[in-house]
Amino acid sequence: MTKIIDYYFTPVSPWAYLGHRRLLAIASAAGAVVDPKPVDYGRIFPLSGGLPLKQRAAQRQAYRFMELRRWRAHLGVPLNLEPRHFPVDATLASRMLVAARTEGAPAALALAGAMLSACWAEEGNLADEGTLAALAQGVGLDGAALLAAARGEAAASSYAALTDEAIARNVFGAPTYAFGGEIFWGQDRLDFLERALAAAGPAA
Repeated sequence: MTKIIDYYFTPVSPWAYLGHRRLLAIASAAGAVVDPKPVDYGRIFPLSGGLPLKQRAAQRQAYRFMELRRWRAHLGVPLNLEPRHFPVDATLASRMLVAARTEGAPAALALAGAMLSACWAEEGNLADEGTLAALAQGVGLDGAALLAAARGEAAASSYAALTDEAIARNVFGAPTYAFGGEIFWGQDRLDFLERALAAAGPAA
């Protein structure tokens, strides 16, 4: 039986950025498949009591910076605490990832990784069409075609359906990994996901 990890995220989440490569490594070691599912947290937050970053209490915002610094040092990865192009509307980028899913999960995951790095390590603007097209081209995809698809009704409908699915599964934050009837919120829960994968036994 194939082990599938449902990966709910937004390409502008620093926590998804910090966990992305580790998720893929853990999945590969466990013989699991990662299904990338970009979702609209603008719809999810109001249903779960979450708030956009700028609306959170000062204490929470300060602690977020502290945690980002800790994880940046712990993982040894580049991370801009206050990137030039954040926050931005991630709708087009997310719908582009939805369109990339039709090329297969590996293609969508590669593009997601490029987007996350662009936002959090390279001062890239994920609301800029030229940037998005270049990122797609950089991972071997047709940037113009994906942008066109992202503007279409099929991508919009799939993006809404993935968000509905996330809501139905009680997803409330990014990233969230779902496996074996459980959800694991945050890249700091990857160890627990790894244990659940191991407990599930070898993939068929």
